[in-house]
Amino acid sequence: MLLIAAATLPVAATTAVAAADPPPTCTYNLSPPQVVAVSGTEMVTATLSPGACDRSNTYLSVACVQMEGNPGPPKCEQNNGVLTAQVFYAPYRPGATYVSTGRGCANTGNPPQPVCTPVGPVTATI
Repeated sequence: MLLIAAATLPVAATTAVAAADPPPTCTYNLSPPQVVAVSGTEMVTATLSPGACDRSNTYLSVACVQMEGNPGPPKCEQNNGVLTAQVFYAPYRPGATYVSTGRGCANTGNPPQPVCTPVGPVTATI
């Protein structure tokens, strides 16, 4: 008869690892599309401005406007730092539906990492 000795090995203790908190981020304020007169020409505009930040620094704001149903890309404008981004869209067509969207980017963490947050859409028939 053959005897086999079983070896016992120590078992490492396992502990649950807590999920990392989401990175701190900033809030952004997106305006609905609205009509403005620029040098006598009616255009649609929207703005994106940085709001409160939690241990983050905003470095980019982008505001976009598009006429609903338009197959082309939206018209977008950006601004650096904490400055408000504003876009102007032409031609304005009374009674059409316009959509504003945006994106705000901030650096957060140590070392700083970029985090971009999409905002919108906000729709208005004007």
